[in-house]
Amino acid sequence: MTIPIGDSGAPPVTPIPSIRPRSAGHQFVIYGDSCSGIAGASHAANFKMINAVVRRLDPPPEFIAFLGDEIVGLTIDGQELMRQWRYWLDVEMGWLDRGSIPLFHTTSNHTTFDEGSEKVFREVLTLPQNGPPGQEGLSYHVRRQDLLLVFVHTSWSGLGGEGHIECSWLESVLEEHAGARYKLVLGHHPVFPVNGYAGSYQREIGPEYTRRFWDILVKNHVVAYVCSHILAFDAQVQQGVLQLCTAGAGTAHRMPEGSEYLHCAQMALDAAGMRYQVLDIHGVVREQLSWPIPDGHPHSWIEVGRGESPALFQGYLASASIVMLRIRGRTAARPSAPAQTIFSAFHAGIIAPLWLGLRGEGQVVTIILGPHSGRSPHYWFGPALPPGGDFELHLAFHPDLGPGGLLYRRRPSDPWSSLTAAAASGIERLDWPARWSIGHGQGGVADRPFRGPVLEVAAAVP
Repeated sequence: MTIPIGDSGAPPVTPIPSIRPRSAGHQFVIYGDSCSGIAGASHAANFKMINAVVRRLDPPPEFIAFLGDEIVGLTIDGQELMRQWRYWLDVEMGWLDRGSIPLFHTTSNHTTFDEGSEKVFREVLTLPQNGPPGQEGLSYHVRRQDLLLVFVHTSWSGLGGEGHIECSWLESVLEEHAGARYKLVLGHHPVFPVNGYAGSYQREIGPEYTRRFWDILVKNHVVAYVCSHILAFDAQVQQGVLQLCTAGAGTAHRMPEGSEYLHCAQMALDAAGMRYQVLDIHGVVREQLSWPIPDGHPHSWIEVGRGESPALFQGYLASASIVMLRIRGRTAARPSAPAQTIFSAFHAGIIAPLWLGLRGEGQVVTIILGPHSGRSPHYWFGPALPPGGDFELHLAFHPDLGPGGLLYRRRPSDPWSSLTAAAASGIERLDWPARWSIGHGQGGVADRPFRGPVLEVAAAVP
């Protein structure tokens, strides 16, 4: 039975089993974007339902990280900001015994949008004062045994406000704690667009910071950058590092209908990697992941000859079931702008719901996914393949990553990266069809043929 957290309210009746580390490790909860703090306001009821789910976790989390937008905020009235914060902390989160389960916060666009709101944030929250000069109590880091948590301020007034971030301090902290076995970086704004919602400085950090920030994470073996802001749960991978976006703690009115939902995420870290479960307002697991993909696919590679053939796999991918393609070839001596098919999966009489090939003069690796007949498909984009060159590509179709689950790497030793997309769902919604075609589309050898002299495809399927 789950024990009550804090000293108010009766114990929940139905416990929710927490994911636990498989060996020595850590388990915790992350959520964000409640935009509450006002009694009776529209988001308060939603936030209460999510908190009720967190209270049912058994065992309770070791700590909670809230990723910003706790309150409605966005007012120049400092006393009103303080009132919202006090209601959020003392009433809405009054159930939490913060002495035994620490509650960490990131800054955000609703709570730290100017110097005055940054001042209130510092006053109302007791956070470590070990951030960079000028950001004490805004950016900070916490060491919990072999786990390092680094909280970054993605809207610091001293750099220009929303979408601006200080990178040198982040790098120095990660280097100082190089011995930490597990490293997580947490902030409010995503680095890479989520669900196609792109907009520098407003929906993600500014472009002048993107490459340096991510290179720092990769260099220092960070497990994940965990963020909020975009009203979704989203997971994607860049150079082996996860970007996890969880913004479902109360603000529901702008969520994409049918693909997103109110939620919190419970996570575990251990020597084998990260696992998580995303829980909706009923405590139902809506998404889950175990990362990284284990070295060596559990199924054997099967060579797939050029032309049309029966599919090696049909139906929906179950959780943790992954289809992989290994592609080796040589592009044509001259660039070809028309589409060139590498792989296509289709049923007779309908447009192929899955097409992989090269498009445009840059010969960009492209996946077109249209799981619903009669609806416009979505596009995923990877690297460009120059003319007259040998290439190798590895593709993974991972249903547990949603739109981030179309992954590629150039060699088996490379880390995985998600292809770029503007979609709220991915391969998990595809009913894999009965026919495959290699080297040309479903319409025969003249249909979008691959123009290079060499193309070899092998598949590993569940």
